Amino acid sequence: MKLPPLLTYTVLRLLAFLVPFGIMMLFPILREWYWLSAIFAALIGVSLSILFLRRPLSAATANMGARSRKRDVADEDIEDQLTED
Repeated sequence: MKLPPLLTYTVLRLLAFLVPFGIMMLFPILREWYWLSAIFAALIGVSLSILFLRRPLSAATANMGARSRKRDVADEDIEDQLTED
C-alpha cells in the first residue's frame, strides 16, 4: 500500500524537527531552555527539508494540484448544468 504524498512529506517534515529536538533535549543545559532547543530544531528541520525533501514536496504539490484541477472541472460542469436549465 502506497501512502499519499502529502502524508509522506508531513511525516518526514515532523521527523526533521523531532529528531534534532530529541537529541538536543538530551543535553542538560538545553533541557532547561527548551524554547531555545525548539528554535534550533526548527532551523535544523527547515534546513534539512530544503536540502533533502524536494522530491516528496514536489510529489505532494503535484498531487494536490491534480486534485484541485479535478475539483475545478467538476465545479464548472455543475455551473454549466445550472445555467442551461
